[in-house]
Amino acid sequence: MPRYDFRCRSCGATFELRRTMAQANDPAVCPEGHADTVKLLSTVAVTGTAGGGAAAAPAPSGGGGGCCGGGCCG
Repeated sequence: MPRYDFRCRSCGATFELRRTMAQANDPAVCPEGHADTVKLLSTVAVTGTAGGGAAAAPAPSGGGGGCCGGGCCG
């Protein structure tokens, strides 16, 4: 079940709730009992490789480099 972060506007507390995605935008009450809360934007870091452990594609090589693929910067 996804976790959502909230902040209480009354006391400033931040807290986390586990809810279904269907309940993601439902009102939340802070642990101190205040109802004036706002859902925070969460960031997710995804690491690893796709394709069941296959190696990542190598970086392109050759003299292309530069700001826009080569040739534009003198």
